[in-house]
Amino acid sequence: MNLDNIIGQASVKQRLMEMVSENRIPHALMLHGPKGNGKLPLALAFAKILLCKDSSDEAMLRGWAHPDLHFSLPVYKRKSTDNPISDDFLPQWRELLASDVYFDIEDWLRIIKAENQQIVHYVYESDSLQQKLQLKASRGGRRVVLVWLPERMMVQAANKLLKLIEEPPTETYFILVSEEPNKVLGTIQSRTQMLHVPALTEEDIAQALVARHGVPLDEANVMARVAQGSYTAAVKRLEAGNEEKVFFELFVRLMRLSYMRRIKEMRLWSEEVSEMGRESQKRLLEYCQRLIRENFMYNFCQKELVYETTEEAAFSTNFARFVNEKNVIPIMEELSLCQRDIEQNVNPRMVFFDFALKMIVLLIQ
Repeated sequence: MNLDNIIGQASVKQRLMEMVSENRIPHALMLHGPKGNGKLPLALAFAKILLCKDSSDEAMLRGWAHPDLHFSLPVYKRKSTDNPISDDFLPQWRELLASDVYFDIEDWLRIIKAENQQIVHYVYESDSLQQKLQLKASRGGRRVVLVWLPERMMVQAANKLLKLIEEPPTETYFILVSEEPNKVLGTIQSRTQMLHVPALTEEDIAQALVARHGVPLDEANVMARVAQGSYTAAVKRLEAGNEEKVFFELFVRLMRLSYMRRIKEMRLWSEEVSEMGRESQKRLLEYCQRLIRENFMYNFCQKELVYETTEEAAFSTNFARFVNEKNVIPIMEELSLCQRDIEQNVNPRMVFFDFALKMIVLLIQ
């Protein structure tokens, strides 16, 4: 993984190279920005630049098994008595990196078999890092700690990481990769150099789809537009039976059942959704918010404002009129409340059935 292999992000690459050439490398750097834009590949490439001194380093970094490269990842407890740390999941992490460095949390949940779990950085993770960093660097030079999704840190873990960042061991560099930096402990934010990684351009995504996946240019352009800056989202649309297709079918079914007031079938719908993992439930709610927004914009009859697939657009031709100035904000607020409740482990059957019932009223406003 080199900077040259990363899609787009020319300005970010240039800034990282300037840090190295000017020997002004921050001891703590946070790459942040929207999903699927290449933050993690950039972090990996930068870690490689910092650690790679000779061919032996190159060989170890090829499999991401360098002794001075440490990963901190959100994980889950297999048993209630577990004290999980990232090292327990490193084989799966390296397997995922070997397949493609462009992936999302859904892929991570799948490979560690945690679809029904919420994953976090536990306090044991920070304890493990402290122990590692008390030792000398194995290769006698720099060490890099790559923290993926620090916004998922438990408070105790974040406070311990803060102490490490405030007083880092000699030649130790922290690279944090965040999708929601506002959720990272404020004192950690203030002690890291923030580097924003913007969404990818439609042109960059389309070119990558053509070059890496052989997608016809016209089709690649449509997929790139709908992906809204996320290469990962665009690639997932190539997969048969991808998650967003499932979400689309669930959304359409709920809207039709609510309009027809089929209470019994709505209850069955909520039970079906409750069987999904909580992370999937949160992504479903995010998808519903996007589709409500796109249907509202559809009413303005300006195609350049709408980001929908052909299938979604076909549904909007009949459904968009039900999303208007009177109900669009209440619907979005209800979806946000559902997200909050799911994050707080409220019974999902109750959450989704309550939302379904409210949609009966909201759709006729």
